[in-house]
Amino acid sequence: MAVCGYDERVLVSEFDFELPPDRIAVRPVEPRDAARLMVVERSGDRIDHRGVRDLPALLHDGDLLVLNDTRVRPWRLRGRRATGGAVECLLLSLSGDRGEAFVKPSGKLAAGARVPMEEGAITLELLASLGGGRWSVRLEANGGDVTGALERVGRAPLPPYIRRDGGEDRAVDRDRYQTVFARVPGAVAAPTAGLHFTPGLLAAIEARGVRIAFVTLHVGEGTFAPLRTDVVEDHRMHAEEYELPAATADAVAATRSRGGRVIAVGTTSCRTLETCGTAEGMVRPGSGRSDLFLYPGRSFRVVDAMLTNFHLPKSTLLMLVSAFAGRERMLAAYRTAVELGYRFFSFGDAMLIA
Repeated sequence: MAVCGYDERVLVSEFDFELPPDRIAVRPVEPRDAARLMVVERSGDRIDHRGVRDLPALLHDGDLLVLNDTRVRPWRLRGRRATGGAVECLLLSLSGDRGEAFVKPSGKLAAGARVPMEEGAITLELLASLGGGRWSVRLEANGGDVTGALERVGRAPLPPYIRRDGGEDRAVDRDRYQTVFARVPGAVAAPTAGLHFTPGLLAAIEARGVRIAFVTLHVGEGTFAPLRTDVVEDHRMHAEEYELPAATADAVAATRSRGGRVIAVGTTSCRTLETCGTAEGMVRPGSGRSDLFLYPGRSFRVVDAMLTNFHLPKSTLLMLVSAFAGRERMLAAYRTAVELGYRFFSFGDAMLIA
């Protein structure tokens, strides 16, 4: 769990790379575990090209696979103003009938506006602008039950780079932008490395002798926020709610005792484990809010290997995997992925860093 060697101040521009638009996955592959898998060694330059369904053969008896069981809320709504202009709302929080949301086009809206969403199933009232496209809002449901209406007519909160342009199959996106083990509602974006798993793949992994444990980290709106600083260390992460159960802490301790590896599925599982990590490589159970920012120069105390997707240029997620495996190694792997046609981002292919 060594610290990669870097100068004290690292520039955001050092994590940029060329990504052709056609490498961005806008549709998931079927079935889930049909995605490609790049296997990258942390200790050398070797790269192998496999498939996600090969994971059981790549894991070892005694390993521990840690998954994030957050559940994505279908809190994205579409509607139209009286002028006919389209309005989109991503609800971030809700207490009763009031909450906060990103609403666009924000510049064409004003406090007091009422917009019918999803063919009138829900009415969105804008109460006050909070800046940056964020609004304090009130919702009215046709029938009175706001939460029930959101569950019934809401859309998957797909990232902005996934465009449907009227061709959206709401049911398919809601199903595929959710892990098969999602349990605890609270996320505004999916823990996308977990999207590759099927019940059959999980069963095959357990049959290999690999244990499975869960953490919860509710992915927040900070996942959409670009870095607005030139220096990596100047960035401040948006805090997200997490829980690490006692059973998972016990599983990590048992893994250490038998010499197995702790393998984080996704950057969210990784950040939760490291938030709760001790100097001895164990974790303390608990819950709270994490704003842990892992970038080159930061050490990892718990995670020995990681399954993750291919991330956006200059993103905190690319910085995290670069901290884990080295910036040059990661950028070289990303260049290879572009050359070989790997699919990037939420619905894309995966990488196992071990």
